[in-house]
Amino acid sequence: MLDKLRIVKQRFDEVSDLIIQPDIISDQKRYAKLNKEYKDLSKVVEKANEYENLLSNINEAKEIIADGSDAEMVEMAKMELEEGNERIPQLEDDIKFMLIPKDPADGKNVIVEIRAGTGGDEASIFAGDLYRMYTKYAASRGWKTEVEDIADGTSGGFKEIIFSVTGEDVYGDLKFESGVHRVQRVPQTETQGRVHTSAATVMVLPEAEEFDVQINNSDVRVDYFCSSGPGGQSVNTTYSAVRLTHIPTGIVAQCQDQKSQHKNKDKAMKVLRSRIYEMELAKKLEADAAQRKTMVSSGDRSAKIRTYNYPQGRVTEHRIGLTLYDLSKIIDGDIHKIIDELKLTENTEKLKELGEANL
Repeated sequence: MLDKLRIVKQRFDEVSDLIIQPDIISDQKRYAKLNKEYKDLSKVVEKANEYENLLSNINEAKEIIADGSDAEMVEMAKMELEEGNERIPQLEDDIKFMLIPKDPADGKNVIVEIRAGTGGDEASIFAGDLYRMYTKYAASRGWKTEVEDIADGTSGGFKEIIFSVTGEDVYGDLKFESGVHRVQRVPQTETQGRVHTSAATVMVLPEAEEFDVQINNSDVRVDYFCSSGPGGQSVNTTYSAVRLTHIPTGIVAQCQDQKSQHKNKDKAMKVLRSRIYEMELAKKLEADAAQRKTMVSSGDRSAKIRTYNYPQGRVTEHRIGLTLYDLSKIIDGDIHKIIDELKLTENTEKLKELGEANL
């Protein structure tokens, strides 16, 4: 453990020197990458200092006890030794999890796509509920959200909504939300009071930058059409909506949210680039999942991951068998406990894979 922490501290000192070099500061991409590494390493170094200080205090207490010349000091040393020995296992566990190699994509912003599934109008309403849940969670984290494209439901909610989320370590948190979300409740339009089951599919794509995915203009077919969304007469009578088709993969992205054709094209390209990047990432996730049989982040888009049961006020996270009777708060954006449990499960699996010897 101490040898590993010395290597981390050495790298932290190297990065600390690099980020103040003029040539690094002038290279925005490299500076951003190193600055992110500096922030991550500083958390580990802070925990490492706490760990080393605790070990030092334990050794000092042992020396006082062994000396035994001052009864009062010995008694204090025994208390400090007991407290230190109780604190050590938790600190070591914290450090082990912090030393697990992070997915490079975890620090990226995301594109979230929510689509109504089975259940008709109720599925669209539920898609709207999920959108509200994620935007409120994003706000609580200090993240920014922006709608990229939208198709309204006939009785409220959305048939489909695509939005971006920008902030710190967004993908690292929201990647667990990909999959089928199911709701069980009495629809507003149901007069008999019967509970219906509806579903919506959530896809979380790490937002790809231009240097992540190279797209040749010759590989993209551009189609312009009239927007069918809200926005006034001018929107619906001009060819402002844009559909992009990536010919080699067949992946399609479109945007009709903006009145400007140019802005719609830029937004559609952002979504297209992220979908292509996510396609490659999904292949990697599936390969990783096959190796360690993980229950989390398997990349299976059709997997039913969570059920929101309104009559019982219950939310069940199927991948880890977690049930919480706090539906009203969760649907109001308080999903951090679910995400924390999913992250803990994934990190535990990674820890087993790496083996104690490597840490």
